[in-house]
Amino acid sequence: MNSQPQKSLFGLDAQELTELVEVSGEPSYRGRQLFQALYRERVSSAEQITTLPKDLRATLSEQGFALGLPTIDAKFSSSDGTIRYLIRLQDGETIETVWMPEGDDGESGDGSDADAGPSWRRATICVSSQVGCAVNCQFCLTALLGVKRNLTAGEIAGQVVTVLRERGVPPPLERVNVVFMGMGEPLLNYDNFVKAVRLLVEGVGIPESRMTVSTAGIIPRVYDLGQEPIRPKLAISLTAPNDELRTRLMPINKKWHVEALIAAARAFPLRNREKLTFEYVLLRNVNDSPEQARELAELLRGVRAKVNLIAWNSGPGLEFETPEQRSVETFQEILIAAGIPAFLRKPRGRDIYAACGQLKRTVELRA
Repeated sequence: MNSQPQKSLFGLDAQELTELVEVSGEPSYRGRQLFQALYRERVSSAEQITTLPKDLRATLSEQGFALGLPTIDAKFSSSDGTIRYLIRLQDGETIETVWMPEGDDGESGDGSDADAGPSWRRATICVSSQVGCAVNCQFCLTALLGVKRNLTAGEIAGQVVTVLRERGVPPPLERVNVVFMGMGEPLLNYDNFVKAVRLLVEGVGIPESRMTVSTAGIIPRVYDLGQEPIRPKLAISLTAPNDELRTRLMPINKKWHVEALIAAARAFPLRNREKLTFEYVLLRNVNDSPEQARELAELLRGVRAKVNLIAWNSGPGLEFETPEQRSVETFQEILIAAGIPAFLRKPRGRDIYAACGQLKRTVELRA
């Protein structure tokens, strides 16, 4: 019996699949057929790829290849329609992926299976890029895990396909957004992240304009991302207007200071009508004062950007508190008055630990 781990087809791009079939003595167009079946048709087994000859399917199997898609280990439904998936990878590690639908009336669905159909107007899939996270933001539950490993491109893109299949979402996918804001720091897994973006655009069919990547500020990779021919929009997790406070909240600031981060943001090449996003997690009596709002406005002056304000989502083992609603509103008003677009991000899935900063591979809520 062959005890070798299976090799994944999912995660290979069109060129790699073409080279794979050519080695097996097949014409190059079989690679495109395989690419189409994996990403656009979302087959669940090699036997479903009926465009390929049986002999080729058998050969790939004999060579140890399998689809290699991640699987759903558990799912948790929120009262606001959000679904948190515990996703199991081939080596047994687990990550989390979140589905966030919004209904035709602009409000979220009820979490029932009906949300997979036409009852939702648009939906967002939040995907992970690492098993755990190495950045150690002090206000984030994922930081308590540390980091175990990077995800492959197939494991990153595979989360999207697995959720789309589970929710029964047919193409085209103009109503689906993807945010790389789950577990991990995407720009510390740069090559696999960028390849996953290409697979989602060229294969699955999600426009790059519907994708956003969030980074804690890996400055060299921010510059690299700006040169990519296919890239998502950029969001920078800032959370403090100065080095002293940001270093306390986000230790990565010791390596890449605020001034250098803002310089990278100013240099980032934006498309027509595109804006950078700065994410600011508001922590009660820590970074939510009017003085800090004015300091942030001055820091971002002249940057083509908007600010997403996120009232901190609580979690066990963390020292912070959610700010008062009036403090959040005052902070927003100060930014707007300074000419900076500022929005309050509505929390989704708090009751199932699916909101921003809450992903921790928890299974305690298993139904």
